[in-house]
Amino acid sequence: MGESHRCPVHLAMGGGAAADVLLWKNWFGSAALLVGSTALWLLFERAGYNLLSFISNVLLLLVVILFFWAKSALLLNRPLPPVPNLDISEESVVKAADKMRVWVNRALSIAHDIAIGGNLGLFVQVFLSSWVISYIGGFFNFLTLAYIVVLLSLSLPVLFQCLQTMIRRPNRFSVLLGIYIPYH
Repeated sequence: MGESHRCPVHLAMGGGAAADVLLWKNWFGSAALLVGSTALWLLFERAGYNLLSFISNVLLLLVVILFFWAKSALLLNRPLPPVPNLDISEESVVKAADKMRVWVNRALSIAHDIAIGGNLGLFVQVFLSSWVISYIGGFFNFLTLAYIVVLLSLSLPVLFQCLQTMIRRPNRFSVLLGIYIPYH
């Protein structure tokens, strides 16, 4: 397989750093994503740890380390730990509030169209999508579903890139089903 076959997959995925990670061209980033997601999934799903206690313990550990670093720095006449200024600018809060306001107004507009306007098509669309999400959610925990998505996103693009000549070549099965992906 020449480079001409690999280029369209990389470009179809955006051609940037994310495509490099998903196609395992950036081995460190791909391995870090795989190991990190596996560790978090094992920690939260298999070990029974919950997110709130994990965040609390990480912050507690961070505060203890910074406290002892600052106290030892004063005793040993060393520089204090470099802690950045932890202020949130008013501009970033206004931007976030504006984006949230747009989302809330859109949701309220949809709810108004369903309740007052009697838009049956929109009601059926919202009802069916909510029901499908609820039905799928009954089979999977959200964290497990997110972990499956990460695993598939790290494996399927590479598999397609390796086997794309065989996938794109017409065979009896693809012709029978009318599935054929032509070369570009």
